[in-house]
Amino acid sequence: MKKWLSLLLAAGLLMISASGVAEYADEDDEDLLIEDIIEEVVTEKKEILDTDGSSIITITCTGDFTIGGDSRKKKNIFEDELKEQGGDINFTMQNMREYFLEDDMTLVNFEGTLTESTYVPANKRENQFLFSAPPAYVSMLSDNGIEAVSLENNHIMDHGQEVYEETQQTLEEAGIVWSNSEHMGIFEVKGIQIAMLSYLCIDRYDQLWDKVPADIAEAKERYPLVIVSFHWGNELDYSPTNNQIRMGRLAVDAGADLVIGHHSHRMNPIEEYNGVYICYSLGNFCFSGNSKPSDMSSFVFQIRFRVKDGVCTSRGFRIIPIRISSRSNRNDFIPTPYTTGSNIDSVLTVLQNNGRKLEYAIKDYPLDWK
Repeated sequence: MKKWLSLLLAAGLLMISASGVAEYADEDDEDLLIEDIIEEVVTEKKEILDTDGSSIITITCTGDFTIGGDSRKKKNIFEDELKEQGGDINFTMQNMREYFLEDDMTLVNFEGTLTESTYVPANKRENQFLFSAPPAYVSMLSDNGIEAVSLENNHIMDHGQEVYEETQQTLEEAGIVWSNSEHMGIFEVKGIQIAMLSYLCIDRYDQLWDKVPADIAEAKERYPLVIVSFHWGNELDYSPTNNQIRMGRLAVDAGADLVIGHHSHRMNPIEEYNGVYICYSLGNFCFSGNSKPSDMSSFVFQIRFRVKDGVCTSRGFRIIPIRISSRSNRNDFIPTPYTTGSNIDSVLTVLQNNGRKLEYAIKDYPLDWK
């Protein structure tokens, strides 16, 4: 409070000085100078009240991020679109870049591989798809403010273990933090270390009931902010299964500060369980696995945390309703925020309706920070 009063006094003195200087300036210049001073003081006040020795961390999370194509198919819809966009690999993020550059960390589910491999599985049933993109395409992440990826899903092994490790190395060389069930990703911002764990749950729940809470508890002992990503659920489902609900709440009870889900390619509702948000599915984001999914609506989740003395608390969230394409007639892999009320309302309705059976489903999905 004393610092705030001092700032007000200083601002008053500066305004007096400014009025003196303004005698030799245009009236518009005087107004601009005073406005600049007021804005600086208000900003400083906000800094004092918001932080007070703490750090405010803004995190953005998206669903499935698949670039490149299926190496077994002659037609590559992603490369065709890249040519149409003039060869600029950053074309995909043109409508989302500002959000990612303004936050403190962006986390996506990277579903695919970064390789020039021509790997062919011995058993054709081993892989239904073989998603891959050239390693140079990693710049699509690093150039657009995407700092972290979950790397535990049903497509990371599309080209085998060797390429999985190649993908990890490519990400590391580009400065991208990755996580899986055995490797905890650590990203540091504002002096705060954020721990990330990722798990593929499909047909593996029995192997994870004990492992997941043990891993999370260990991470929480060392790091103030722990994010857990799950690849789970049934494809095309708009609501979670009983196993998802059990696992998500188990993660929270073990110490997770945020739970993020994906795999269904459809948006699912959000629960607030014991003060922690469980996003059961963020649907698709930048997704080159389909030229025109039957549902191209999705959303991006943003949350703010306050971290002080090793204690992390939520400061609220918002969602950004999107279409995974800038076009409505086909998928051009350019996630684009909705601007019309009817489209936004449709996303909100889907989330609210499919959350009715969830005990802790949130009722409201804010579009702006409160």
